[in-house]
Parts: sequence; structure tokens; C-alpha cells
Amino acid sequence: MKEEYIGLPLVKNEAIHHFELTVEGHTAFIDYKESGRKIWLIHTEAPAELEGKGVATALIEKTLAYLEENKYSLVPLCPLVVAYLKRHPEWKRIVDPSANNL
Repeated sequence: MKEEYIGLPLVKNEAIHHFELTVEGHTAFIDYKESGRKIWLIHTEAPAELEGKGVATALIEKTLAYLEENKYSLVPLCPLVVAYLKRHPEWKRIVDPSANNL
């Protein structure tokens, strides 16, 4: 994650089921579904103004850290999250055994 994003807060917006990261006044998000201690990450989106700046990667990293800290198991459905997990297999420790796409 780029150093400029480390201090930015991750917001779990439960009203609309988004994990959000706001950078330069624009908000990137991951759409999620939650049931008990299991979370499905469905879709990641960054506004055009943030594309190519590493914001989606920072958002994914912060979300995975949140899930681990709060003892969630992850079911990654978003292709971007799946690709990130394939590049960073150390995060598979939080992936739910039911997820067979990794």
C-alpha cells in the first residue's frame, strides 16, 4: 500500500453494505454481504479520478486487515479481490473453507 493511504480510515458503511476509502474527495468501495462471522466481498469500484493510483489495492488491504482483526471469514467473489489473494497467498488464512475459487 502506498504510504499516503496508510493513515486513511476504512469505513464500514453498514447502511449500504460498503467498505469505503475516501481519497482526494472521491470514494472507492467494496460491496459486501455479511452473515454471522462470514463476509462475501462482491464488487470493488474506484471512481475514474482514482484509477491507477493504487486506491483499490489499499482498499482491499485495509478491508482484509479489518476482516482479520474482527475474526471474519472471507468468501471472495470480486475478481479484483481474488486476483489480489492469488498474488498475496498469506491472506488465504482468512478465506472461508467454502471458497473454492482460489
